[in-house]
Amino acid sequence: MAVDSGLKDDLVFGDPNAPRFVLWEGKLRPVPSKPGDLPFFDLMSIPGKLRAGLGALGVRPPPPVCVLSPLCILDSLVKFDCAERFRRRFQGREESVEDFVRRNLGAEVFERLIEPFCSGVYAGDPSKLSMKAAFGKVWRLEDTGGSIIGGTIKTIQERGKNPKPPRDPRLPTPKGQTVASFRKGLTMLPDAITSRLGSKVKLSWKLTSITKSDNKGYALVYKTPEGVVSVQAKTVVMTIPSYVASDILRPLSSDAADALSIFYYPPVAAVTVSYPKEAIRKECLIDGELQGFGQLHPRSQGVETLGTIYSSSLFPNRAPAGRVLLLNYIGGSTNTGIVSKTESELVEAVDRDLRKMLINPRAVDPLVLGVRVWPQAIPQFLIGHLDHLEAAKSALGKGGYDGLFLGGNYVAGVALGRCVEGAYESASQISDYLTKYAYK
Repeated sequence: MAVDSGLKDDLVFGDPNAPRFVLWEGKLRPVPSKPGDLPFFDLMSIPGKLRAGLGALGVRPPPPVCVLSPLCILDSLVKFDCAERFRRRFQGREESVEDFVRRNLGAEVFERLIEPFCSGVYAGDPSKLSMKAAFGKVWRLEDTGGSIIGGTIKTIQERGKNPKPPRDPRLPTPKGQTVASFRKGLTMLPDAITSRLGSKVKLSWKLTSITKSDNKGYALVYKTPEGVVSVQAKTVVMTIPSYVASDILRPLSSDAADALSIFYYPPVAAVTVSYPKEAIRKECLIDGELQGFGQLHPRSQGVETLGTIYSSSLFPNRAPAGRVLLLNYIGGSTNTGIVSKTESELVEAVDRDLRKMLINPRAVDPLVLGVRVWPQAIPQFLIGHLDHLEAAKSALGKGGYDGLFLGGNYVAGVALGRCVEGAYESASQISDYLTKYAYK
């Protein structure tokens, strides 16, 4: 997408070897980045490492199963009108991320690696997040191979039998697994797409209603700066948050609206601050510099901030010489009270936390560059998420609303990469629909 948008020369990549850190017992400890690091990193104890290794090989309790009474089975068959949906729902009890990781890899992996990772990615509570929905690729390893290692081996074997198509020669080749941004930040991507699409992109248009047309299409009514505008469309893709889609779709399908209203979005704040380089603790410097992707903070470690990205270390030209730029996230499912805090209180909380592990306690106050609070930020893929999503799609299908597609991060996944992949998947569905039905 970046290359097609004309941004190939503006892509910037993080160093694949840059360390990531987790706060544990008052110290920022590096996370292993490759198999050779596993015996030596000090974030976990030797017994914890052995437990994780044996669990990955399959020496651990089996997945949980559902035990249903005959009455429960009968009720469920009525509720789940499709035998396949019933089989998927009740072939085993759906595990939370915490349950899955503790069972497969042990308590230390969960408490010191996965819990802070969930806080950093989802700003979520891993005791409530669904392993199958939130981390489906890892969940499927055990499901297909009997263990995480067994599933990995099978996946590699399948890739050998079904190799991927040749890599597009236009694409840049990073030096390893890493993250990317753009020379002037992520805003360059939507700006470039808008430039390519031109007048097809409408800004400040608010969708107020959708109705089904007689010709298999839809009539959409918008409030715009120029007044009320009605648009006729053969297909509609809704990539707005689920709670907004719920309100708009309720006149069409109350069942779909009810399913979409269930998804939970906790609040998250992004606090961007800058310190002089000398404010960084000496023990946190590598070769005299702050290096790395950033750090994550388990909820058990007594800090409020979820994590910090070392923006000026990760990408070039993010801060002037002699200064560091830090992007911090605070809030989430376990700290919803941030919505009642002022911007200065959020900055104070972040600064207080950073002085416990990264910044010298007597350093000067940070330069505040931005504070942004999202009252409803990241959709939580909680237990039952996939069932609720399927219920919404099924309700639209039963109501005859073919050509109306649900998309966005609560469907595809919360990461930007998954949203892009989900967009291409939606485009393929739309193309198939138009080919088969709309133009007949």
